[in-house]
Amino acid sequence: MELILLAGHGSPKKDANSLELIAKMLHEKIHPQCTEQCVRVSYMEFAEPGIPQAIDNCVNDGAEKVIIHPYFLSSGVHVTKDIPEMIDAARKRHPDCEFVYTEPLGFHNKMAELVLERINAASGLRPQEIEDRSFEIIADEADLSDVPDEQKPVMKRVIHTTADFEFKSSLEFHPDAVKAGIEAIKAGKDILTDVEMVKTGINKKLLDKWGGKVICNINSVESTDDKDKRTRSELGIEKGLKENDNIGIIAIGNAPTALLKAIDLVNSESNITVVGVPVGFVKAIESKTLLAKQQFPYITNISRKGGSTVAVAIVNALLKMADEQS
Repeated sequence: MELILLAGHGSPKKDANSLELIAKMLHEKIHPQCTEQCVRVSYMEFAEPGIPQAIDNCVNDGAEKVIIHPYFLSSGVHVTKDIPEMIDAARKRHPDCEFVYTEPLGFHNKMAELVLERINAASGLRPQEIEDRSFEIIADEADLSDVPDEQKPVMKRVIHTTADFEFKSSLEFHPDAVKAGIEAIKAGKDILTDVEMVKTGINKKLLDKWGGKVICNINSVESTDDKDKRTRSELGIEKGLKENDNIGIIAIGNAPTALLKAIDLVNSESNITVVGVPVGFVKAIESKTLLAKQQFPYITNISRKGGSTVAVAIVNALLKMADEQS
């Protein structure tokens, strides 16, 4: 068994001893979904466990190889003398265990990027500058070369909203979805949502330019039949489609039942674009999988993830694209 041990300095200020957070992120990066304690932490002073004790703990827990990384910026006395001496002593205590000592953090081009990011944050960037920089980071960290150009703005905005790069592989687009969504916006079509949170998040300023409006009926519908098991969001979608012939986009971020109702009522001839990304464990994946089989334009994601913020991000990306094309 191989274990990784991060060795930090430690501080009398308890809040500064946050090496555990780095260990957790590193562990998730190299061993996704692993529940074992493969990456551990240790400190020179002021915090526990100390480096010698942490090394002994690794070996006692069955490690045959311990990789020790000095979490220091430069090769000072701790990195070049103190920690190596602790490792040499550990080799004598545990001759059957292999010990690997890495270089410290040192110099790396990403360090300059991080410093610049901190400077920009302290300088109080304007919202648009923050967004632009965020999109640059997404482009650097996610390979979108295999994503069609018209889909990239939608995907970037979803990742920007969620900070979740998994959407790169889970988002599904009907071939005509982006084009149809933009055309609906430019034609002054209305947007029907399942819940108020989606309605609230949609950029009304960009939508008003084309004459469309956002509609949500969840607070104006209620079943009068005790035997009627339909949800209010489901009834709201039904009401919207029956009473408004100007719907161009349906945006569902919360209720799988609302998405199922939309799939039932929308047909390929209506040219309504359905953005269906409900979140949850019951019927969420099933409803989105069904949506991905339809002939009418749709944007969805095949996973439990999703939610109102994702639906809003997709619609706002379409609105932004429509605005840029005007």
